[in-house]
Amino acid sequence: MNLTIEHLHNCYKEGTLTPDDLIGSLMELCRTDQNNVWIRLLSQDEIAPYLNRLEGETPETLPLYGIPFAIKDNIDLAGIPTTAGCPQYCYTPEKSAFVVGQLINAGAIPMGKTNLDQFATGLVGTRSPHGACKNSFDPDYISGGSSSGSAVALAKGMCSFSLGTDTAGSGRVPAAFNNILGVKPSKGLLSTTGVVPACRSLDCVSIFALCTVDAEKVFQTAAIFDPQDPFSRKAQNATKPTFNKSKFTFGIPAAKDLNFFGNSDYEDCFQKSIDLLTDMGGTCIEIDFPPFLDAAKLLYQGPWVAERTAAVGDFLLENPDAGVPVTRQIICDGKPWTAREVFACIYKLQALKKKTDAVLETVDFMVTPTAGTCYTIDAVNADPIQLNSNLGYYTNYMNLLDYCSLAVPTGLTQTVPFGVTLVGLAFEDLKLLQAGAFLHAQAALPMGCASDMPPRPVETLSSDTLQLAVCGAHLKGLALHHQLTQLGASLVQTGQTADAYRMFALESDPPKPGLIRDEKAGAAIEVEIYALSASAFGRFVQQIPHPLGIGKLELSDASWVSGFIAEPIVAESGHEITKFGGWRNYIQNC
Repeated sequence: MNLTIEHLHNCYKEGTLTPDDLIGSLMELCRTDQNNVWIRLLSQDEIAPYLNRLEGETPETLPLYGIPFAIKDNIDLAGIPTTAGCPQYCYTPEKSAFVVGQLINAGAIPMGKTNLDQFATGLVGTRSPHGACKNSFDPDYISGGSSSGSAVALAKGMCSFSLGTDTAGSGRVPAAFNNILGVKPSKGLLSTTGVVPACRSLDCVSIFALCTVDAEKVFQTAAIFDPQDPFSRKAQNATKPTFNKSKFTFGIPAAKDLNFFGNSDYEDCFQKSIDLLTDMGGTCIEIDFPPFLDAAKLLYQGPWVAERTAAVGDFLLENPDAGVPVTRQIICDGKPWTAREVFACIYKLQALKKKTDAVLETVDFMVTPTAGTCYTIDAVNADPIQLNSNLGYYTNYMNLLDYCSLAVPTGLTQTVPFGVTLVGLAFEDLKLLQAGAFLHAQAALPMGCASDMPPRPVETLSSDTLQLAVCGAHLKGLALHHQLTQLGASLVQTGQTADAYRMFALESDPPKPGLIRDEKAGAAIEVEIYALSASAFGRFVQQIPHPLGIGKLELSDASWVSGFIAEPIVAESGHEITKFGGWRNYIQNC
């Protein structure tokens, strides 16, 4: 089922679905979970007050009306136990975390509390007394952590978005391994009031979403200044996108600084991701990555480990049997740091930040793999510290250097998905979301994973699948492509029409083309052909404005396919652009 916010709101408006019906069906799905997603699934009685809260409201009055979400179990939900993955640590909060409260006030419906690496210490999803959270694509592989359950719940279609936390990569690595988006906001934009701390000065609440439109809506709803949180910061230019899709630069590490830990599939996927960005019109620049790596080493080789000890170390020392052994080892067995050593590391970090800030100021954003590889659960259990450390190669520097980032899925392998992370300076959050929207569209992946296997290729889709040719703003990387991806459309092929069509630019926002068949004065026009289910095709057609419509287009191989056509009036009101051979060439040259 399509669980994007826009789709659910359209269903609610049309009367084809109610929040009660949706939550009921999702609860049935959640109860069949085989991936160790949930620590505490809410009962129907516990969810009822949130549904009752919607009475008299609509999607017009509440931006997240009837939208189901999952909460990592180190984030408080009023009246529901918080354990941080440690049953003996359990407490029941009277109030929800500040961020959770903002989302509920906007109409969102909490489904339950999700599994995690205990005390949010890990990037693997295996460090839990509730069992390793299994990858949504291949259950032999790790889900990534520490926000493991939140990521898998979303990927498996149990909710529309979910909350994680991110101190060292926990809101990004699980996103990459499960084909979803992971928003790691600028520190302080999302309050951490009501969150069990890992490293209090570095912690961020993160957002998992199926598409950037949803990610931005949740981000905008949750990013409210919290005067009770000493680390809360007011948004600066985070609400002002500045991404220029027609001309942008992105930085990547030099080949000598990339590390895929022997995973050739991930190495290939990263190169293809770079190709997607250059196809979008981006200019690739090699940047100086070692200062970022040097900063990353300070997270676990510097005094910031002591901040984890300050958070829950006393509890684990007093209750030695409560902690997962590897978690207890990391939190409690760190070296004692003198004040002099702490200040020396702070000075070192500040010097590195001067270098890394200078690097990011030369590009619109930096791009790295989110993780260089993925491991099986058995492999991580056999070598829990080193393999976890490998997963942090591209993530551990982020909060120390005060940057924001967005994990974007860009490829599928034979085992688990692959993704890249876009990195920006603090408060460039919406700029990254805007860039990520175009990259995600360019990658043309399905959203999440509705089954235990990767999505089927187009040629094996069921018989109710229809094909649609698009020729304008719905092309990959352009303004309306998200309307296709949100409906689960898959790219079948690129090509051209028969040499028999004239194209006109309509005066609309965003600009759109109109095609008229003219065998005497026509030309071949660039198209992309997508496969959609019959129901998705119908919903797409309902969005098409006059004077456009869907009819039959003849392709260059003499076959016919459904596609965009226009009424003859566009020849009088539009500007003819047939000579450009397609919409993409037109907008690049005008």
